[in-house]
Amino acid sequence: MSSGVCQACTFLRLPAPGWCILLTAMKPRTLLAFCLLVAALESASLLPAQALSESEILGQAEARIQKYRTGDADLRLVGADGKPLGKGAHVRIEQTRHSFLFGASVFMLNHCKTPADNAAYEKEFSGLLNYATLPFYWWIYEPQPGHPDYADTERLAAWCATRHITMKGHPLAWNEGQPSWLPADLAEATRLQMQRITDIVGRFKGEIGIWDVVNEATDFDRDSTREGGPTLTAAIRQTGVRVWLRAAFDRARQANPQATLVVNDYVTSEDYVQKVIAQLGDDSGPPLFDVVGIQCHQHRKAWSARETWQVCERFAKAGKPLHFTEATFLSGQQGWELRKENPQLDWASTAEGERRQEKEVVQFYTILFSHPAVQAITWWDLSDQGAWQGAPSGLLRADMTPKPAYEALLKLIKGKWWTRTEARVSRRGRAQFHGFYGEYRVTSEEHGREIVGTFAFDAKTPQPMEVRLE
Repeated sequence: MSSGVCQACTFLRLPAPGWCILLTAMKPRTLLAFCLLVAALESASLLPAQALSESEILGQAEARIQKYRTGDADLRLVGADGKPLGKGAHVRIEQTRHSFLFGASVFMLNHCKTPADNAAYEKEFSGLLNYATLPFYWWIYEPQPGHPDYADTERLAAWCATRHITMKGHPLAWNEGQPSWLPADLAEATRLQMQRITDIVGRFKGEIGIWDVVNEATDFDRDSTREGGPTLTAAIRQTGVRVWLRAAFDRARQANPQATLVVNDYVTSEDYVQKVIAQLGDDSGPPLFDVVGIQCHQHRKAWSARETWQVCERFAKAGKPLHFTEATFLSGQQGWELRKENPQLDWASTAEGERRQEKEVVQFYTILFSHPAVQAITWWDLSDQGAWQGAPSGLLRADMTPKPAYEALLKLIKGKWWTRTEARVSRRGRAQFHGFYGEYRVTSEEHGREIVGTFAFDAKTPQPMEVRLE
């Protein structure tokens, strides 16, 4: 039985094994359509909803986190000689990394105002996060035809790799803008766009394994895209969204079959489901995407707990993991593009705004971390320095000092949701503990010297796990 079917039963809350048997018989496209139909019917109140109340969403969050983000680990500890550690040996077990991806855009790395700011940016990023979004905006990335800025990407990738930070490229195809040199011929523009996907994904295969393939396709033909990317917008209009989407994902998959491919959008309604997600399903195989990306800029007002949960439930019905790709809460005056309306506005972080941001961030991250379908959250941007729209949206102030929201997340991600424990070895080198899924370091002593081993585990890890300490 496929894992996709098991995920579908979980997300649709259908009892196993009966429904699993029925869903197994469905073709992939039929299964996706069935999941989306149930989601649409629930959304339209044509099926009885099993919605949680605001108090249930918040009150049950910690229990869900324990259920979905932690597990029991059974270790078989052996020394360098392959023999089990002696009974009664004391071991220290400390988490070094989460399986869950806590990230941010890393666009300002080495682009801050001063060397001191750059050093602070690096310190605070790597001290909190394990996931980075790298920029691939075509009109910036390739200002001259045939000369993409691979050197900058390689520099960012090297920095992330040395700190064990998972990388995502964003975006491969987006018609919000386009290079000034892009030909007006729609067929040629399309060919160049698809070749760009092949070239970039192929070049960084082995370094960048996650890609936002197509960005904001639900409402692709809007004022900003017609102005910023007129040729690409016209090309999508002529080709059709379904054909464009599938061609882009096919190119990315061919360039790196092992890549995790994300479809990403700011639309959080059923329009995204029907106009984009459903178009990537096919009877000939599984859906072309691996992850549903959900932008969540909340410049004007934070989502309520119910709104956040409903977004999770709506898109979990697709049977794929969810990545919240662009999370924003302001620590100053709330509003959208306020400096566009008033260029002289001092859009600064305030003490009152920072207190509000901290509260909103803790609630949002707690809800998402407690939902079984969510696998990643990306903050947009880490610092107020260089932040999108010039808004006070960072977890760091413009001078790179941490805001209360940063400190609160640090206490969650590396504190409350982090495992440090000790154990005594029993017979045959066995030691057990309960902890958050992720990567670990285990240490002990043998003949007066420290010995160290590493391991990783999640809900699917076979047990017991043999760990060699040397």
